[in-house]
Amino acid sequence: MLHRRHLPLLAPSALGLPALRPARAETAARIALLHLNDFHSRHEPIAATTAACRPAEACFGGSARIAGALRAAREEAAAEGRATLTLEAGDAFLGSLFFTHHRGLAEAAAQRGWGTQAFALGNHEFDLGPGVLAAYAAAVDFPILAANLATAAEPDLARRIRPWAEFRLGGARVAVLGLVTTDTPGISSPGPNLRFTDPAEATARAIREARRDGPATVVVLSHLGIGADRRLAAEVPGVDVIVGGHSHTLLAGPAHPTVLEGRDRPVRMVQAGAFGRWAGRLDLDLRADGAVNAHGGAIRELGADTPEDPAMREVVARLAAPLQALRRQAVGHLPAALPNLSCGAGPCELGRLVAEAMRQAAGAEIGWQNGGGLRAGLPGGVVTLEDVLTTLPFANTLARITLRGGDLLAALENGVSRLPQPSGRFPQTAGLRFAVEAARPAGQRVTSAEVEEAPGDWRPLDPARAYSIATNSFLRRGGDGYAAFAQRVLESRDDGPLIEDALIAWLRR
Repeated sequence: MLHRRHLPLLAPSALGLPALRPARAETAARIALLHLNDFHSRHEPIAATTAACRPAEACFGGSARIAGALRAAREEAAAEGRATLTLEAGDAFLGSLFFTHHRGLAEAAAQRGWGTQAFALGNHEFDLGPGVLAAYAAAVDFPILAANLATAAEPDLARRIRPWAEFRLGGARVAVLGLVTTDTPGISSPGPNLRFTDPAEATARAIREARRDGPATVVVLSHLGIGADRRLAAEVPGVDVIVGGHSHTLLAGPAHPTVLEGRDRPVRMVQAGAFGRWAGRLDLDLRADGAVNAHGGAIRELGADTPEDPAMREVVARLAAPLQALRRQAVGHLPAALPNLSCGAGPCELGRLVAEAMRQAAGAEIGWQNGGGLRAGLPGGVVTLEDVLTTLPFANTLARITLRGGDLLAALENGVSRLPQPSGRFPQTAGLRFAVEAARPAGQRVTSAEVEEAPGDWRPLDPARAYSIATNSFLRRGGDGYAAFAQRVLESRDDGPLIEDALIAWLRR
């Protein structure tokens, strides 16, 4: 996967990778961790905007390239005397028509072809409920891990999800444990029977269990996000490596791995962006007690120079066959591409467009879409149904609610409460504009807010006045922390069309 010719700027070494740190004691085993995260159903190559790749665009990733890269990485590691372990840090689900149609089974087929050996659950694995997740789990033959998930009340999941798994690699004993974000109940649909527990406590418990049977190198396969991963490394002793996901962070170049000072040892942290555009390899030299003597490795971008695996290309073609009629339908035209890359941290044009489409469809004063609900950008030129469903894959419906201005302001404060970090709850609005100071305490960040009373006529938000808002069914239920949308409404209509239908209607106009 990480061939020398793809890494001309890296220092030479026996690996063709950044040089391993000098050994402090005798090395007993040499291994390579191959890692991915946040694939989001991108089985076909994507453009840099994360939308489907078009002719003449630079294309990245796709299941066939991933399979080819991982196969090459295993061959290269074997030639260097390294055993390999292929790990994924969650969110294989959701983001394209492949998931909309196959409901997780396309991802299972890809992972079997890639040779995935352990997978940590992400929040999007719960988007269609425990039943769909259980069907996916029954279709794979590798451990599905979530140490901080209590599954006893969902027997189909309890049989298939475990806290950690043991691997024997070239004389090394490696314990891999999984963690899923505790935000999942608020940002996905896990149902009432699953309980998400404290990641630090779950990690400490799993490490104790793993080391009862002897020395082990502990790898945390985390879908918590990079900030939470840093806190975990600082708080919980015994962690050797964190393979991260959820925040879509690209730790590349000198940052792969990022070495943190843990409670009792250095912790090596890696994360490979998102959408299958990158894949990582972390090389470890291990002592007999499981401690890491030295490390090397790099992230590779999977561009046109990455050969596709022919067998996986056939799998993708078979899975794509029932999607062809849908994806070809043209639904509109845009003068320029609208990426989604900044929609979790500030107003973006894609968010404004979707919010405006919702506002018009509902006949409301304000349109309100969460940035995290925009899963891909839209291309310039002809826009197809596939493009729209890739951008809005959740099948949320349109709701029209009425809120007092004071409650609307509280909703805005919730939407900006995670700044300066990007967050799926960031409000993308139409008919409402606001200013924020992210350095102020959460709950006091919105410094001004105005509503468009008539075209071009902006008036300050009146805390006592009632405003009509068009939003999606996820936020209407209180998702992403929007309690006001569930609990403070004066009036509501929850029988609107699908959000994607509202956007299509806007595009056709």
